[in-house]
Amino acid sequence: MSSVRRVYVEKKPEFAVQAKDLKHEIKNYLGIRDIKEVRILIRYDVENISDDTFEKACNGIFSEPPVDILYHNAFPETENAKVFSVEFLPGQFDQRADSAVQCIQFIKEDEQPVIKTATTYVIVGAEGVISEEEFEAVKAHCINPVDSREAQEQIPETLVTKFEEPADVKIFDGFKDMAEAELKELYASLGLAMTFKDFQHIQNYFKKEEDRDPSMTEIRVLDTYWSDHCRHTTFSTELTDVKFEDGDYKAPLEETYRQYLADHSEIFKGREDKFVCLMDLALMAMRKLKKEGKLEDQEESDEINACSIVVPIKVDGVEEEWLVNFKNETHNHPTEIEPFGGAATCLGGAIRDPLSGRTYVYQAMRVTGAADPTVSVKDTMKGKLPQKKLVREAAHGYSSYGNQIGLATGAVKEIYHPNYVAKRMEIGAVLGAAPRRAVIRETSDPGDIIILLGGRTGRDGCGGATGSSKVHTEESIETCGAEVQKGNAPTERKIQRMFRREEVSKLIKKCNDFGAGGVSVAIGELADGLQIDLDKVPKKYAGLDGTEIAISESQERMAVVVDPKDVDTFMNYAAEENLEATKVAVVTEEPRLVLSWRGKEIVNLSRAFLDTNGAHQETTVTVEIPSRKDTILTREEVKDVKARWLETLKDLNVCSQKGLVEMFDGSIGAASVFMPHGGKYQLTETQAMVAKLPVLTGDCDTVTMMSYGFDPYLSTWSPYHGAIYAVTESVAKIVAAGGDYSKIRFTFQEYFRRMTEDPTRWSQPFAALLGAYNAQLGFGLPSIGGKDSMSGTFEDIDVPPTLVSFAVDVATEKDIITPELKAAGNKLVWMQIPTDEYDVPEYAKVMDAYGKFTDDIRSGKIVSAYALDRHGIVSAVSKMAFGNRMGVTICDSVDAKDLFAPAFGDIIAEVPADKVDALTIPYTVIGEVNADAVFAYKEVKLTEADAEAAWKEPLEKVFPTNSGAEGQEETVKSDVYKASDIHICTHKIAQPTVFIPVFPGTNCEFDSAKAFERAGAKTIVKVFRNQNAADIVDSVDVFEKAIAQSQIIMFPGGFSAGDEPDGSAKFFATAFQNAKMKEAVEKLLNERDGLVLGVCNGFQALVKLGLVPNGAVTGQNTDAPTLTYNTIGRHISKMVYTKVVSNKSPWLAQAELGGVYTNPASHGEGRFVANEEWLKKLFANGQVATQYCDPEGNVTMNEEWNVNGSYCAIEGITSPDGRVFGKMAHSERRDRSVAMNIYGEQDLKIFESGVAYFK
Repeated sequence: MSSVRRVYVEKKPEFAVQAKDLKHEIKNYLGIRDIKEVRILIRYDVENISDDTFEKACNGIFSEPPVDILYHNAFPETENAKVFSVEFLPGQFDQRADSAVQCIQFIKEDEQPVIKTATTYVIVGAEGVISEEEFEAVKAHCINPVDSREAQEQIPETLVTKFEEPADVKIFDGFKDMAEAELKELYASLGLAMTFKDFQHIQNYFKKEEDRDPSMTEIRVLDTYWSDHCRHTTFSTELTDVKFEDGDYKAPLEETYRQYLADHSEIFKGREDKFVCLMDLALMAMRKLKKEGKLEDQEESDEINACSIVVPIKVDGVEEEWLVNFKNETHNHPTEIEPFGGAATCLGGAIRDPLSGRTYVYQAMRVTGAADPTVSVKDTMKGKLPQKKLVREAAHGYSSYGNQIGLATGAVKEIYHPNYVAKRMEIGAVLGAAPRRAVIRETSDPGDIIILLGGRTGRDGCGGATGSSKVHTEESIETCGAEVQKGNAPTERKIQRMFRREEVSKLIKKCNDFGAGGVSVAIGELADGLQIDLDKVPKKYAGLDGTEIAISESQERMAVVVDPKDVDTFMNYAAEENLEATKVAVVTEEPRLVLSWRGKEIVNLSRAFLDTNGAHQETTVTVEIPSRKDTILTREEVKDVKARWLETLKDLNVCSQKGLVEMFDGSIGAASVFMPHGGKYQLTETQAMVAKLPVLTGDCDTVTMMSYGFDPYLSTWSPYHGAIYAVTESVAKIVAAGGDYSKIRFTFQEYFRRMTEDPTRWSQPFAALLGAYNAQLGFGLPSIGGKDSMSGTFEDIDVPPTLVSFAVDVATEKDIITPELKAAGNKLVWMQIPTDEYDVPEYAKVMDAYGKFTDDIRSGKIVSAYALDRHGIVSAVSKMAFGNRMGVTICDSVDAKDLFAPAFGDIIAEVPADKVDALTIPYTVIGEVNADAVFAYKEVKLTEADAEAAWKEPLEKVFPTNSGAEGQEETVKSDVYKASDIHICTHKIAQPTVFIPVFPGTNCEFDSAKAFERAGAKTIVKVFRNQNAADIVDSVDVFEKAIAQSQIIMFPGGFSAGDEPDGSAKFFATAFQNAKMKEAVEKLLNERDGLVLGVCNGFQALVKLGLVPNGAVTGQNTDAPTLTYNTIGRHISKMVYTKVVSNKSPWLAQAELGGVYTNPASHGEGRFVANEEWLKKLFANGQVATQYCDPEGNVTMNEEWNVNGSYCAIEGITSPDGRVFGKMAHSERRDRSVAMNIYGEQDLKIFESGVAYFK
């Protein structure tokens, strides 16, 4: 008989948001109308667990009594139903199972349960069972074969996997002496990314230098080391001859090329080894500008983790130097085949680069490319995922990772072009910073120890580097599964916490993240000579052979070089942060890479050979010249201005992407100067992201800015102009937000079709890099980094030639302006940039204009501004107007052609009428702001409401902003409760202490501690350690003592393990039901008159514990109030308005009763639900503290304001005496100049009130 226990967990019908969504998808997207009902159940198979623990797990870990139904072994089936279950492929990380195991160990630390999960789908037909063909279509929609498969329905005998003992690593006997034909046959059988020329290069080395045959691991390691992904082989191919075809724009392209050749020979005078290649062209402007002394701020170091500049800042008035790092990363191929995992690890990888450089990553930008996602699923190409599924799953993956790790995503933009159907573009760009004193850059010396930190090694990501470099066809998609890694954000969060500690950072001599190529590359790059012991590498499961351990790209791992004397100290710090750390390698004198497995050497290669990067590759280039007749830089006749205006707003590249943007947490870190959408109605999209530097203690007014520039339609016409205007547009966006153009640094993202022997295939990247070169020299501003991805081809379709320019600037808070229109009567002026006869900017005049624009902002003449793009004036003024629902009257003197003409690099500015004459910029007045909410031009009138509706409509079905749930019009009870007696503290203390616990997935502890410290409290922040049973026992003691020393407990926000098992905050709730911790909490409340606060995930913890609404740790029964999925069925991040409706709580003593406050909300499960009886009781007792409302203070069920669909619009509740307070919106995320583009009071003074209560 099987020892496996099975439970199914299903949401009660009124909370089954996902099942409702899937039913909608099947009917409307797959077009299967004959559906009566869809049910989704989570299936847990559990083994190796005691009866008592299993019982407890059923009622608090696997399910949540108020919202779930739990079935043992089987669930009642419905007639006319078809059932199937889906599980991850073996070897893929299952976050739900992993978190369930961790939670169970909180209940009983010495149990070692084995858990596997699956999702069971029940599809019920309306007129009988659905057809087999329809059933297969539903399955195909729910199962991505790259990471999942259909699961068996019967209960297995055991869950314990028996791993075969792997065989010894194969040696290729006779390799060194093989004849060419035989060698070719072997080459073809191995599925390598390298060329046959590289393979011959290896044969030559083994014959002449090693005089032996290579092992399988050596071949795979070399294939990885020399892949385009790791070594940029395409970018490093020598361009032996460059020809320019004839055409209208031959002159500027040739001129730029001549300039480059002259600079190349000047900089590499007398160097025969330096040849012309794309990489050299990409770096030459930086080299030249550096030589001219225009790159003083670049950090010099032989560690290349990310672009790094040195910035002088002031903290509390004292000057110090900081490092600002920035980096862009793409995951185009992985996201194309497995959108969730590919996009999640795109961000994870982008974060790890600056993180390995020991900077704290605090803001991210996401720029993606897709084909039209609004088309029917039936139009999907064979071998491809539907675009709608791709764009949604990828957004879900990237946002899930960023939201869990606690990284503010400041800007999100999806660019649409039909040719991204060849392969999606998925870019993550991030910013990190740290005090320069904390980052030590030293060389690795013989005897130094290399420590592997973080995640374990599995089969996921085996061959990821080579996979992204291979040729892709419909067939190859099946076999790529293992190439996509699964992200584990909470582990990376722990590394971030650890590296943010200066005492840790100062022990690290060098560090490398595990990106492409796994152990062999990540550790292999840290020193010339290395002895790596693969038996010591921690594994996710048994059965991996030496080759897999050497090249697996499992995520969230760091390789750190430490002096032998510091090893123990470093390992202790890792343990404090709940991170696994293992010594795996030692630096050796001899420059060879040696890997041993099971005591045998399986790799032993000379560093010199590894560094050849394979055989030298050569090609020629024929540059295609764009033609004037095809240009998109034109002014067209406009027959009907109103129709054209609406059509422009409906363009996929202009229309609202708010439903997409809101999936990404934009406010964590309490440092985002802009929210992604601003104005009173949060409808003006910002063009740059701006954030305060992440200074842990002290006051600092330095901000960083980042923008991007790129247009696929311009680049398709001319890659040269595409790159020039990508750079110019990224500069204009920084200038329009208040940045100084002269301090900008760039990093570029190149993404092109696959190169072949054909010289014209090389034209696009070559012309684009020439354009970027022209712009960098023109502005005198360098690109100091970048990333190339050269595999944008699927069968015979190529992606548009893509060079995205990311511009980074440093400014102060007072320099920044926001883009929404401010006041009726203000004038709108248009600053145009001059261009030459070849449509290239006249850089000297452009820089003069941009410089004056900055001066005009700083002298208060310009109050808002917007950089223009291909869509011209109309798109810009409309977006500026939406945020505050203003109108614009365009002057009759403006030519209708100019309203819609491309205007890259131009800027529209809003100027108070009495300051127009004082402007120093060149300008044309084009209109003025009106209060009528009408767009008017000559006799054309378009209401703001109609324009806004047209702008919102195109992507609403792809990225909805409203669930369409019923009851949004209902009026809500909203009376203000005035308490006659507010609880007074009898245990007074001058400076209270706040205990802030950190569990896996917590990410708001820094913001929460800062808010309390600013209010005058002391804080104790402790990490709950659970690497083993002893850690758990120890952590309970540590927490118990910390609570005993404190007057306040604050449960901070976060994502307990990505809100898995379903229902967030389970880690908190399970741990705090431990008898010792429960007693400590009760003593704090009952004997010391203490306070408890929970925000977001912390509010969920309070509800699950029963601390609200009961005021004691009672747990939950089936009737208890709880928090569940947002009605919209996704994460939502935006500013919400809340009204204080009770003054019962000491936490709200300094807030105004009836007052309206605005704070960021960011959650996936924030919907407060309770039965009628509980709701009456909470209101009658004054326990409803805050309710969602509109900016005027009207409490509402409308999802625009009540963002999660909470019953009675309840945002926060208290315990019966008000001392325990839980709320959803993040009141801790505020600071000077944070969310500048949001209107309303942000400070509820909760933290100040909590501290004052004890005085």
